[in-house]
Amino acid sequence: MGLYLNPGNLEFGRALAENIYVDKSELIHYTNDRVNKEMRFMCVSRPRRFGKSMAANMLTAYYSRGCDSGQLFAGLKIEKDASFETHLNKHDVIRLDVQRFLYKEADLDFFIDKIQEAVLEELKGEYGSYFEQELHELPEALSRIYAHTGTGFIFIIDEWDCAFRLAKGRVEIQRQYLDFLRWMFKGAEYAELVYMTGILPIRKYGDHSAINIFREYSMLNPGRMAPYYGFTQEEVRTLCEENGIDYSETEKWYDGYLLGGIHIYNPLSVVELMDNEEFQSYWTGTETYEALKVYIDLNFDGLKESVIDMISNGRCRIDTSTAQNDMTTFKTRDDVLTLLIHLGYLTYDKQTKEVFIPNQEIAQEFVRAVKTGGWEGLIQALEESEELLRNTWEMNGDAVVAAVSRIHDRTTSILKYNDEKSLKCAVLMAYYSAQAYYMHPVLEMPSGKGFADVVYLPRRDVARPAIVVELKWKGTAEGAVSQIKRREYASWIENYTGDILLVGIDYDGEKEHSCLIEKYHKS
Repeated sequence: MGLYLNPGNLEFGRALAENIYVDKSELIHYTNDRVNKEMRFMCVSRPRRFGKSMAANMLTAYYSRGCDSGQLFAGLKIEKDASFETHLNKHDVIRLDVQRFLYKEADLDFFIDKIQEAVLEELKGEYGSYFEQELHELPEALSRIYAHTGTGFIFIIDEWDCAFRLAKGRVEIQRQYLDFLRWMFKGAEYAELVYMTGILPIRKYGDHSAINIFREYSMLNPGRMAPYYGFTQEEVRTLCEENGIDYSETEKWYDGYLLGGIHIYNPLSVVELMDNEEFQSYWTGTETYEALKVYIDLNFDGLKESVIDMISNGRCRIDTSTAQNDMTTFKTRDDVLTLLIHLGYLTYDKQTKEVFIPNQEIAQEFVRAVKTGGWEGLIQALEESEELLRNTWEMNGDAVVAAVSRIHDRTTSILKYNDEKSLKCAVLMAYYSAQAYYMHPVLEMPSGKGFADVVYLPRRDVARPAIVVELKWKGTAEGAVSQIKRREYASWIENYTGDILLVGIDYDGEKEHSCLIEKYHKS
């Protein structure tokens, strides 16, 4: 048993001993199905604290012939799988945590050599007779071992992208690292399985992956790996029942990541909730709002407007195909938003090609990030939002229009347009507090004989009215409400059991706003 070659199962054993352990062992079924096959190169990318290292420790404990893990897997789901005994502790495993070789930026110039030296030293103890002592190239040593013995290796590499996050501006270092990985694995007969995890997908140059042999499982394309990183709704519901925690409140705070049609929770936040029994943001323990601020303050056309829409519980349509999967190459707004998906600040709806803030925990991080520097109008709008929402429920049109007018005026320094788009953005900001009571607002949902501008539907078990908002530019508030009725915008939610409020807001282009609120009479 070594540190890098055939390590033991201590870390996985510690995970099993925790008060909260969610069984993800069925992941092994999918990795077993790829051993010694063309699709044996896998790269899984998820945000911090999504269970990547735990999964890597589990796979190490399962495959490594440096330990006996049968008892650890007793009772876990994978034990019943037909392939379980076939691979249990029967492989040579090389386990690397790249972060161990990159404590500081100065290590970037030597970390590839350090990785090779560390693994070669342990290989010499086991297979030294098959290659010269002075050999310094790891791929060559592995090839010679395989040629003499027919023995292959399973590679489990955690934090594979650490070098890219540390060497953000050093393109040559990035290329050297990718060249090393390509050299290690492309055409490598000795590689029985290569499993890499990181925050970022594999770096692209142009439109192509720099290491195209890997099948990637990312926040954008999770494939069948979606349930094995993070907690599913069913798993969180069970934890809430076992620990006496309100599931509906947990859902509001921590649900929202969409992966392959499955709702996924950040496991760190859920575990902290179960331990502390307090709903709050635990994200600050892994990423800071300063890191988020760096990206949302970038000066790309439409980026700030998109951030405002999403903070206000809206969605933004994006094209993720141009992103280069690094932390420095940005050409468009969409490149920045795609990075925020991989970092866990946004989630992506693959069906609609839209991004949005997944939950209340992350929404708080966005609010923290915009509290300084050029976002003053937004902060004031958020502070007024709760009162505006209550005035809407009370059908106090005068108070609502006064607040919308103030918010619209204050945000002209942030927004680059002064038209109906600006008014919609201001209204979304004005109803920021709605996220505590309502689902994501539906923007321009086809209904009746046209499109309602904004529709708010209450969350489950929330006794609040649905709200249908129609905006007018140089018209009248009365005309907006009349249009809702004439075109039957509320018809698609008539079966909603509570009240429905119709809100018409008009802006004449000269800083004059008007508002009319009526209760909808169901047919």
